[in-house]
Amino acid sequence: MVAVIKTGNSVHNIFNYNENKVKEGIAECIGEGNYPLEAAKLTGVMKLNRLLKQNSLNENVKRNSVHISLNFDPSESALSNEKMLEIASQYMQKIGFGNQPYLIYRHYDAGHPHLHLVSIKVREDGSRIDMQNIGKNQSEAARKEIEKMFGLVQAQEKKKTRHELVKPVVLSKIKYGRTESKSAVQSVLDHVLPAYKYKSLSELNAVLGLYNVKADRGEENSRIFKKNGLVYRTLDENGKPVGVPLKSSGFYSKPTLKFLQKKFLLNTKTASHKKRIASAVDRIFLNSCVSLSDLALKMEKEGINIVFRKSEGGQLYGITYVDHTSKCVFNGSDLGKPYSSKLIEQRCRLSFEKEKEKPIPILSETSKSNKAVSLENNKENVFKDLQQDLKSLDFKSAVEKMIEVITKVENDVSYVPNQLKKASKKKRVRRRSNNL
Repeated sequence: MVAVIKTGNSVHNIFNYNENKVKEGIAECIGEGNYPLEAAKLTGVMKLNRLLKQNSLNENVKRNSVHISLNFDPSESALSNEKMLEIASQYMQKIGFGNQPYLIYRHYDAGHPHLHLVSIKVREDGSRIDMQNIGKNQSEAARKEIEKMFGLVQAQEKKKTRHELVKPVVLSKIKYGRTESKSAVQSVLDHVLPAYKYKSLSELNAVLGLYNVKADRGEENSRIFKKNGLVYRTLDENGKPVGVPLKSSGFYSKPTLKFLQKKFLLNTKTASHKKRIASAVDRIFLNSCVSLSDLALKMEKEGINIVFRKSEGGQLYGITYVDHTSKCVFNGSDLGKPYSSKLIEQRCRLSFEKEKEKPIPILSETSKSNKAVSLENNKENVFKDLQQDLKSLDFKSAVEKMIEVITKVENDVSYVPNQLKKASKKKRVRRRSNNL
């Protein structure tokens, strides 16, 4: 069992986090501690007000909320709610929160069974619970006792052998909640970090994103960014982070920011790697008219993934190419202007405009033969009219029609373009001499 303890300055936030999970159907409130009614009989307002009312007894405590998660080994998925309630009760008692009001939520959004406990730091008499080093001291001792008491997998033993339990290379996207998050992310990192050639965090994330993983430094003003920290996050199908961030130092391979920065300097990419991607793009535009999505699909067949970076409004502002053959990652501008996001979008648009242009119709051999047949039919009709005129003794009319048919030009084969005409010879004019 692994316990994670966090404190905050808003009871509303941690309460709403867990209740929203319940509404989504991926969690349930299975119990409570020191409430007047059972969890099943409590409304949302009753749950929250009990915590807020006791917190109001000491307004000097700013970080007054407590959020604890108890995480069990994936092999312990058969743990019943009753046993989990016993474990939660024992744990809260041993860390000094046995008399505090708390709520117990069981979550089903990860590949391992786990609980979330919501409580407060203010006691019933208004005093504050000291949580200095609670994780290192009280929580660690409670964990070991509970593991023996309930026959749970020991976290310490698990830590020693965790590198042996990592699954083989992940060849598909991680689906949050279906696999144990940390081992799945570790598998992706083991596959990507040593093999691919990337020179920045954004290039690395272009590859990791294909497996629903992201290396995140946080916002520039955040504590993790200022301390040069790094976490790895699991993404949902829309590319949004889900679940708890995983510290880079927590993985056995230690893929920290310092480690990655060294990789950025060592990774080398050559012009031939660029040429392969550029040639693949040019061939696709040469042979067919494509949209952005069609281009991505056709490039996948070449072993190259295209990662489009779009704004919230759907506007394309960046493009990255991931070549799984050479294991190289390039931004569009690195290949040249024709392969940047702006010009790729223009090339897709132009290809469709050319497709819409209607070509000038060319008379086929079939249509030519049809025209000749039509002409012959016209002649036959004329001669039939002549015969009719002769029978009616309209001799003059018959002669006129015959002359018209005979003199009618079907194809003027004598016509020669001016460019092909031979220059005419000028006759020399002899001038008489005045001496004669």
